[in-house]
Parts: sequence; C-alpha cells; structure tokens
Amino acid sequence: MASLQVVGSLGSHFCGGTLIHQSFVLTAAHCLEDIPAHLVNVVLGAHDLRTPESAQQQRRVAQVFRHNYDARAIQNDILLIRLDRPANLSAEVATAQLPQQGQELPQGTPCLAMGWGRLGNDAPAASVLQELNVTVVTFLCRPGNLCTFVPQRSAGICLGDSGGPLICSDRLQGVDSFVVRKCASGQAPDFFTRVALYVDWIRSVLRGSAGH
Repeated sequence: MASLQVVGSLGSHFCGGTLIHQSFVLTAAHCLEDIPAHLVNVVLGAHDLRTPESAQQQRRVAQVFRHNYDARAIQNDILLIRLDRPANLSAEVATAQLPQQGQELPQGTPCLAMGWGRLGNDAPAASVLQELNVTVVTFLCRPGNLCTFVPQRSAGICLGDSGGPLICSDRLQGVDSFVVRKCASGQAPDFFTRVALYVDWIRSVLRGSAGH
C-alpha cells in the first residue's frame, strides 16, 4: 500500500496506490490529473501518516504510464508510476500479486478495500490505514469496472481512497476509481478499475522499463 502525497507538505495524502514491483506503483489515472508528477512523493510502508515510522520509505516519480485514460467517461482509470529508485522489500513493504489477464470475479466474491481516505462525506481523512471488507456485485456496474458493496450498513470508499487496492484472494483485482453521488450511499456500488483487463499492458510496461 502506497500513499501519494504532495512534496513538502505534511499530511498531504491525496491518493493511494499499490506496489506491484520493486520499481512500480499502480494507481488511478485521475489521481495525477491535476498534480504534476514531479510534485508527488510516494510513501511506502506507512500505517499512521501523522507519525514518522521507521518502516516508511519515500520515493519520487521517475515516469508515469497511462493507458488511453478517458476522464469524462472515467474509463481506463489506471496509471503506472515508475519510482526514481527501487523500494527495499521488507515485512512492511511487499509487492502485490496481479490476477490473470481477463480473470472474472463472480458476484459475491469477498474482497478487502483499504486506504487513508475520508471516514465519511464530511469527515476528515483517516491518519491510520483503514481496511474494509466488501463484496463484489454486478448491479449498476460497467464492463471495465469491478464494483463492490457493503450490505446492511453504510460503508465504502471515499475521497482520498482513490488509486488504492481492492484485494480479492490475495490478488490485486481493483484500483479504487469513483463513487456515485456520495460515499457509502447504500444505494450504488463503489467502482474500481478492473485490473485483470490491464495485466498484459502492465507486464509490457514493466518489461520495457527493465533496462532502467
């Protein structure tokens, strides 16, 4: 789990991301729509963003790779960040496993969403990493997305969780993309970019950058 922050300003977390290779973090394309890459600090190994922790590692962005991102339709909301130097893998900093290209997830699959986003529509952002058990649903979902819902209670992803991971059966299946109307509306699912549609592209970027 990575925290994307604005360089030089403490507590400036704005999006999440996932380390998928020592030199690459996967996030949402909309996260870097308004913030230039050279102003982004990538923090790995964090738990509490308000506390300097010995496990934390900071990296800058060397390069970004988009994949036909369409901001108006919120499609292909996926982006790869190449770090300026590789992460040091440890107990707190590990790489997530990718799914198979085209892998389907049936309705009812249990997953885990996580991030430092807001704790409610009008609430402040979390300083400690939050985790939420969610369930894959198909209602109102689109082909390029994976959608999740939390039955029986108002819970879901919120502002600041964008770009973060959706982990299902130990695989990175989703990248946090958007919510409809408001967080945890109880009526619409949460939308994630479906990573399984992009695995071949991700692997080709990683191969192309192997010489760096």
